Amino acid sequence: MKIFFLFTFSTFLLSAFEQATASAHYDKILTHSRIRARDQGPNVCALQQVMGTKKKYFSTCRNWYQGAICGKKATVLYECCPGYMKMDGTRGCPAVAPIDHVYGTLGIVGATSTQQYSDISKLREEIEGRGSFTFFAPSNEAWEQLNSEIHRNLVDNVNIELYNALHHHMVNKRMLTKDLKNGMTLVSMYNDQKLLINHYPNGVVTVNCARIIHGNQIATNGVVHVIDRVLTAVGNTIQDFIEVEDDLSSLRAAAITSDVLDILGRPGHYTLFAPTNEAFERLPRGVLERIMGDKVASEALVKFHILNTLQCSEAITGGAVYETLEGNTVEVGCDGESLTVNGVKMVKRKDIVTSNGVIHLIDEVLIPDSAKQVIELGGAQQTTFTDLVAQLGLASSLRPEGQYTLLAPLNGAFSDDTLRMDQRLLKTILQNHIIKVKVGLNELYNGQELETIGGKLLRVFVYRTAVCIENSCMVRGSKEGRNGFIHIFRQIINPAEKTLHEMLRNDKRFSVFLSLVKAADLDDVLSRPGEWTLFVPTNDAFKGLTDDDKDILIRDKNALRNILLYHLTQGVFIGSGFEPGVTNILKTIQGGKLYLKTVNDTLLVNELKSRESDLMATNGVIHVIDKLLYPADLPVGNDQLLTILKKLIKYIQIKFVRDSTFKEIPLTFYSPEIKYTRITAGGSDNEEKLKKLLEEEVTKVTKFIEGDGHLLEDEEIKRLLQGAGTEYTKVTKVIEGEPQIIEREIKKVHLEEAPVRRVQPTRRTQGGAARRRTRLAYS
Repeated sequence: MKIFFLFTFSTFLLSAFEQATASAHYDKILTHSRIRARDQGPNVCALQQVMGTKKKYFSTCRNWYQGAICGKKATVLYECCPGYMKMDGTRGCPAVAPIDHVYGTLGIVGATSTQQYSDISKLREEIEGRGSFTFFAPSNEAWEQLNSEIHRNLVDNVNIELYNALHHHMVNKRMLTKDLKNGMTLVSMYNDQKLLINHYPNGVVTVNCARIIHGNQIATNGVVHVIDRVLTAVGNTIQDFIEVEDDLSSLRAAAITSDVLDILGRPGHYTLFAPTNEAFERLPRGVLERIMGDKVASEALVKFHILNTLQCSEAITGGAVYETLEGNTVEVGCDGESLTVNGVKMVKRKDIVTSNGVIHLIDEVLIPDSAKQVIELGGAQQTTFTDLVAQLGLASSLRPEGQYTLLAPLNGAFSDDTLRMDQRLLKTILQNHIIKVKVGLNELYNGQELETIGGKLLRVFVYRTAVCIENSCMVRGSKEGRNGFIHIFRQIINPAEKTLHEMLRNDKRFSVFLSLVKAADLDDVLSRPGEWTLFVPTNDAFKGLTDDDKDILIRDKNALRNILLYHLTQGVFIGSGFEPGVTNILKTIQGGKLYLKTVNDTLLVNELKSRESDLMATNGVIHVIDKLLYPADLPVGNDQLLTILKKLIKYIQIKFVRDSTFKEIPLTFYSPEIKYTRITAGGSDNEEKLKKLLEEEVTKVTKFIEGDGHLLEDEEIKRLLQGAGTEYTKVTKVIEGEPQIIEREIKKVHLEEAPVRRVQPTRRTQGGAARRRTRLAYS
């Protein structure tokens, strides 16, 4: 039974301790202060004092190691922890402070002005007598800082005004700091006036926004907490204050228009950063009129000034981010005695305490992104783009009721040459950065196409750590405005105009590579639609290659294809889309692997530097290299070929395995555009129709797809097919992929065009004879 009792009792104590420590931030910070001062002797606490002021704090770790509070240097002080005192000739504070009634305790903690006023107001007898009180006692400095007129009125009427004011600082029960929960409301001993308690994670405890600077001084009939200001009565809501304050008439109008004012009349714990009339007058007239005329924008504007938490100025000892009722965040910080919002000193008057929160008057209107037009979302790093959009008349085309997406390059993306361009060309470039629809970052996907206001289609590429549009990748900073999104890009976006083959053909640097591509019958691959990444060696990569060497390469088509297709990989991979410093492994069409990474904004391919990257084509992207690539694990079995490759490739050791051969790489890895004609039996004149079709329309027969040879018995058809320069066969060919097909069906005298996605194998009848149907592929 005793064991059970001890277990139950210990569990109760543990649970009570956990609940107490869950909200007793003040006590936790005090414990840390003891630890920091342990070398000074017993019961000593370390504090930080802001230089040039009398403000002292039991500091958080962040403030302590920064050596600053609110951006101002702080010195370290060592004092006796609350409840302890020094003894002559001993280190630290080994003695317990004497315990007296509340009146005597006011003297112990140095609140002598409050003690004196208690005496002359006849409160002394009460706080020396029986009871259990909590006295939030203003420090001597707090009385000195009180408005002189209010102070004089209190002292002139000690029996009523002063007595009532002191009673307003008292609660009729003992409340230690661990009992002062964040957001709780206490009832004072004067007229049941409210005392709003806030207990912050940084250890600051406030009463109606007055900070407890010395807490938990135990008395025989209660506890004394010293605070840094004299409390005034709280009666009105935030709504009440706005409705009667002349300097907030513009805010009042906006709050009424947006139906937000009523929210500020409800119970809660709000913080309102209230712009004054002067702040509204500083806004450009067009901006203010637009927002006030748009209920959604005006609601966002007003809610962006409201926090759903109560933030007293004395609780802010460093920057912290808070969510507003609008949904976005603001950073509230401090700079010495001044509060800052988003890093700007703008608070004119602090800590107007109401029954449902606190008001700070500010001299600047905070406009959230959601109330801005999309062109207004550009920051300091996108001013070149936004200025050019305005100067070239494109801003006027962004209608407030429209939906747009701006792809804004950073200022550094605009070179002097770009800015000196003809304005018509520059305008076209900018149009390629404005999308016709509103597209957020989380709506973008790989392979997506976005149409610009200039009619161009831009491709989206999504990688593990990057999202790119054409050649340019995003940086952080996307924002959503009233009529669109803005996304930030590293470079100017250059939409593709030509195929890979056209780009190689138009650039003399790649003439040798292109000639080898043609010799390997791969030029069609680079001309057709697709998604490829091609690593193109310049002519410099082929220095020392003689005509005889080239002929040897060309004669061994398997070897040539293996070498060239090691430079080609499926998919579009933008250099800046790779995660910096991380190796990315790509499988080539040849079957080998390429190892890519970016270092200092330079793309490395098998550790070779790309001299120019991200040249966009309509069917892929080119990265320029000045060395021929070769898979290190692919052996060569021919002495002549080995000699040629050693001339060109010196950065790796090429393996030699005599008589080894290169594998054949069929051209089934891509889907060519196929045109074919299907001839269906249905009349005696089919042969004549086929002859006519071949004579008039067929320029090159690329494959005889399927058939039974019935029509091929005709010598004239054979001659026409052979004249087209190709072979034909009765064996069915299966074409992989999903080619684009144009089909013509001839049945008697009827011609009909229809798309077919895949060519099917020949089907035979039970007797083994093929159906009387022939397909000829031609282009």
